[in-house]
Amino acid sequence: MTQNKHDVPKAPARLILTTWEHFLAYGFGSGLAPTAPGTFGTLVGLPFWFLLHWLTPEPALYIAACFALFVFGCWICGESARLLGLHDAPGIVFDEIVGFLITCIPLLYLPVGMAEWPWLIAAFVLFRFFDIIKPWPIRWLDRKVHGGFGIMIDDVLAGVFAALCLYGALHVLNK
Repeated sequence: MTQNKHDVPKAPARLILTTWEHFLAYGFGSGLAPTAPGTFGTLVGLPFWFLLHWLTPEPALYIAACFALFVFGCWICGESARLLGLHDAPGIVFDEIVGFLITCIPLLYLPVGMAEWPWLIAAFVLFRFFDIIKPWPIRWLDRKVHGGFGIMIDDVLAGVFAALCLYGALHVLNK
């Protein structure tokens, strides 16, 4: 039987702070939020957006960094889940951080002078929408694919769906 993410007991905070794998997988502690840990994990993605955008001004470098974070996330989330003995604990939110960064890829193409904050808010809302609703094939992947890759892939795909919507809105509004 597949374990529902919401049926999984939350790990105690003291355990999460015992290893760096848990600390990173739990989004620097944001995954310990008593309600909506995925939303709090996504919020941690905001400073990462600014840092990554500043460090990798070229879109190709930003996308490569997102891919590297995805690969790292497969390992770190899988390791944290293994140490906890759980498939996808609700507090493991590194996947939300990476999914949000993927959602923000279209923002790399904002015209000079266009306000960034409204688009970041739109990116946040769109990512959370797709991550929570999980349209096909996201829900299928969430249920059928396990391990670190399984933890990461549904949020990466939610990020891709949200990025496509964001790109469409930017394209329409920038004509």
